[in-house]
Amino acid sequence: MPVLDFLYKTVPGRMLLKPLTSRGLSKLSGRLMDTGLSKILINPFVKSAGIDTSEYDLSQVKSFNTFFYRPVLQGMRPVCEDPDSLIAPCDGLLTAIPIKDDTVLHVKQSEFSISKLLRSRKLAERYKDGTALVFRLCVDNYHRYSYIESGIKSKNRFIEGVLHTVRPVALAERPVFTENCREYCLIRTERFGTLVQMEVGAMLVGKISNDSLVEGPVKRGAEKGHFEYGGSTIIVLLRQGAAEIREDIMKASADGAETPVRLGEAIGRKS
Repeated sequence: MPVLDFLYKTVPGRMLLKPLTSRGLSKLSGRLMDTGLSKILINPFVKSAGIDTSEYDLSQVKSFNTFFYRPVLQGMRPVCEDPDSLIAPCDGLLTAIPIKDDTVLHVKQSEFSISKLLRSRKLAERYKDGTALVFRLCVDNYHRYSYIESGIKSKNRFIEGVLHTVRPVALAERPVFTENCREYCLIRTERFGTLVQMEVGAMLVGKISNDSLVEGPVKRGAEKGHFEYGGSTIIVLLRQGAAEIREDIMKASADGAETPVRLGEAIGRKS
């Protein structure tokens, strides 16, 4: 994409990045997308993104944002019934990457540090030699997400930051995941140990909206929250040996490719 290449790969473009990735701009964009006037943007967006609207309940659409995080119709995202399966918590493009010491090698050979991602060396140490599951949501994806597994969740931790795009051109040039705004919780589960589920905002995402910020029981496949307008990412951290990820996903990830997945789909199983 020529515009993103200019912003991330040239000196003048990088000078423009600071205001463009600010939370203030994204909040302003979010407020505009909440207005009734923003509905005029919906049809052109549907056409350009190739969205199949027949999957969704559009009865409550009052603005562009309410369209963006539109709910699916009942039965459109069934959760795998195998209790030992690990499910995708969202629609998106999945990469599964081994955590080597404190580092994850991601798309286009970019790297990010687990301790910087979590802002905790102590917590990061638990996931040494584990697996990072990176779900990159594109603008045409379903932007509601669920709990990846049943268990007891911790309080949420929000980390302020900026809002880069999560497209590969930015991932190759910046440590996006450790710079962007993000929010995470720990989920203590019976099958997969204690895992991290994190939401990462991106350029022009006005808000990460989680339904519960407090500690308590959660259910696999139950809605956890949604993203407002823009691209975004969900990262799940698994401890060493917690799960066996599907062979096709691991092979594609090793080759630098992302695997399309849908919320509720089995992406692995208990080791």
